Amino acid sequence: MPDARTDARDDAPDSLLGAPSAVNRPIDLTGRTALVTGAASGIGASVARALAGAGAKVHAVDRDADGLASMAHGCDIATITADLADLDSLADLPTEVDILVNNAGIQHVSPIEDFPLDRFELIIDLMLVSPFRLIRQSLPHMYDRGWGRVINISSVHGLRASPFKSAYVTAKHGLEGLSKVVALEGGPHGVTSTCINPAYVRTPLVERQIADQARTHEIPESEVVEKVMLAPVAVKRLVEPDEVAALALFLCGPASGSVSGTSFSMDGAWTAH
Repeated sequence: MPDARTDARDDAPDSLLGAPSAVNRPIDLTGRTALVTGAASGIGASVARALAGAGAKVHAVDRDADGLASMAHGCDIATITADLADLDSLADLPTEVDILVNNAGIQHVSPIEDFPLDRFELIIDLMLVSPFRLIRQSLPHMYDRGWGRVINISSVHGLRASPFKSAYVTAKHGLEGLSKVVALEGGPHGVTSTCINPAYVRTPLVERQIADQARTHEIPESEVVEKVMLAPVAVKRLVEPDEVAALALFLCGPASGSVSGTSFSMDGAWTAH
């Protein structure tokens, strides 16, 4: 007599079971086009190279022309020199993209009462308004194709606040909300939207913060990494750009179709507190 406890999955139609084999399929982005901002160095450079390595046609955007040239050397990556804070010029960037990676960012460390107004506005334009505009002009193509990936490089500061970073924290929290709205609107069209939230990453952006962090916290520059950057984390090291790129690549792969509207912490347990 057959065992009455037979797994119900054995008789379930494929339409109900989904595609479990997807987790074993390699990530092949041949035929996909990606646009990566802030791609001259750090996270953006690693993501651009990872996507190109998987077969995507990649447009790498940054205002640093020399950095772009160095990053793309030996890779099949198209480079575009542009200032992403020049909002009106964003319409000149490619719009027929299947994968949009919003990564460009800057930092300014200062108490609120001393925070320069023009610097605050620049950070919001670059890190929140610019991603909105790029998403807005890219979605029609993604909808037409029935497939798209919006990947927002957020930060642990999209989930937590720190003193002296009012503009950066504001921009990243806004990006989190924007990403969720895109996920809700894009889901019926095959478009997913996610955030990646690393702690401090070994990038030029982080290195440039050390002097300002030392000044605002009134400690020597030699103590900033240990006493400020690594103090909130259980994993006592900086995140590597290639780690972020590996997660971004997964989010473009065959096992990510239902991964949307969420944020992926790579913060060494910072947000576990």
